[in-house]
Amino acid sequence: MILAEKIMNLRKRNGWSQEELAAKLNVSRQSVSKWESAMSVPELDKILQMSRIFEVSTDYLLKDENETEDFAPVPAGAQGLAAEDRPLRRVSMEEARAFISAQQEAAGKIAFGVVLCILSPVLLILLGGLAENPQYGLRISENVAGGIGVTALLLFVAAAVAIFIFWNTRLERYEYLEKENFDLEYGVAGMAREGLEAVTPGCTRRIIAGVTLCILSAAPIVLAAIFTENELTLLVCVDVLLVLVAAAVYLFVTAGMSREMYEKLLQEGEYTARNKGLNKLIEKVGAIYWPLVLALYLCWSFSGFTYVEGAGIERTGAIWGVSWIIWPVAGVLFGAIAGVCRIVKKEQR
Repeated sequence: MILAEKIMNLRKRNGWSQEELAAKLNVSRQSVSKWESAMSVPELDKILQMSRIFEVSTDYLLKDENETEDFAPVPAGAQGLAAEDRPLRRVSMEEARAFISAQQEAAGKIAFGVVLCILSPVLLILLGGLAENPQYGLRISENVAGGIGVTALLLFVAAAVAIFIFWNTRLERYEYLEKENFDLEYGVAGMAREGLEAVTPGCTRRIIAGVTLCILSAAPIVLAAIFTENELTLLVCVDVLLVLVAAAVYLFVTAGMSREMYEKLLQEGEYTARNKGLNKLIEKVGAIYWPLVLALYLCWSFSGFTYVEGAGIERTGAIWGVSWIIWPVAGVLFGAIAGVCRIVKKEQR
């Protein structure tokens, strides 16, 4: 075992992120990353500091033939540790490359599935508007328009769910990277670090473009509300909003998954030893939260509304053109719930 591997193993044994170890040694996180990927060697004074911090001998750190050391007990406050009486799972270069390849292939497909979910009510909204405005040439009843629109919506959602299930099954074998602590074989950390640095500029551009699209997505509705009172125009603008949001979400998902695969391997960001325990909590909350959101969405959408037209005539219709707002609101609310979980977990440490 070389020095780079020993530093990484000792850091993870104590449940520290690279940032936390860097702060203890008064160096940058990049310095720690280079040590662990064998791209550079720490100076002697830093090795002496690590000997004291990790409570190991300098011989253990410096001599490659020293594979074992009598470690002092891990502090009781260390979080997210694997069982202390067994070695951590080791990830080989071959397995790391296979994971990266699978994640890259899945990113675009999963993002497309999310896009299908967002676009699912577009045809329903458009046909509903055309049915209520026969002067535009499409003479169909509201029932026919609703039937076609709901059928299209269900087909889009079914296709999206099939995509999610298929790719989740393909990636299931790599779930331990997200939920467990592990060690990397020699060279894997350096490869992952180079990959992360290579994709970061592109991910940043995609996020900027996605945020821009989200901001601009409301512009058509605002302009239509100012310059026209035509109901069909407003509904078309709602469809345009959904298309722009779908494009933005596609960029967000692909950018996030491109960075995520390298952060999982490096156990950084959301995948540090401490955050893995927190992610498990958020996952349990999400398993209850999102089914409830879906149930609310379907109940509200199918319940419809009743209004009076003309001389006291009551008409009832589904409200898919309105109920879609549940999803962005639910997403923002879930982010707040996750934030509360992080604060509570942090205070318990």
